[in-house]
Amino acid sequence: MSADAGRAGDGRDRDTEGRARNARPRDGLGRPLPYGAEGVARQPEGVVRAPAETVREAQRLLDAGMPFHAHEVFEDAWKSGPEGERELWQGLAQLAVGLTHAARGNTTGGARLLRRGAGRVAAYADGGGETYGVDVAGLVAWAGGLAGRVEAPGGEREPAVALPDAAGEAPRLTGA
Repeated sequence: MSADAGRAGDGRDRDTEGRARNARPRDGLGRPLPYGAEGVARQPEGVVRAPAETVREAQRLLDAGMPFHAHEVFEDAWKSGPEGERELWQGLAQLAVGLTHAARGNTTGGARLLRRGAGRVAAYADGGGETYGVDVAGLVAWAGGLAGRVEAPGGEREPAVALPDAAGEAPRLTGA
């Protein structure tokens, strides 16, 4: 948010064009912190990157334990990329958000998003579209394994399953 933007009369943070934008600082998992707290730098919105650059930046953020921020990188790709690649980028974003939710303790929602993202990404297996080196089979297996570990039958987390550490659970996007 720029120096010209601020809190509107309705108490909502607004950008210079008057659009609602939450300016609260956030932690590495994207959770809002109190105003004035030290947070993690946010990803700029609307950045157009080459596909390989998108994958590299998202991997860097995943490795740093910041899957919420990786999701924002993938979101930029699906909004700026060709229509035929939308499912790939949306699926990758859902995988990152699924990891985010699971790490935050929302295991049911996390598992649901991991499975939904895996379904979208799986459509690119066996020549279903350009993948830019993304290890589709590896990501689908990773998502299914993590979803299964964090969600027990009936939507309840098994007491013996620890919540995932976002950095420790980061998938290898390219398998390398």
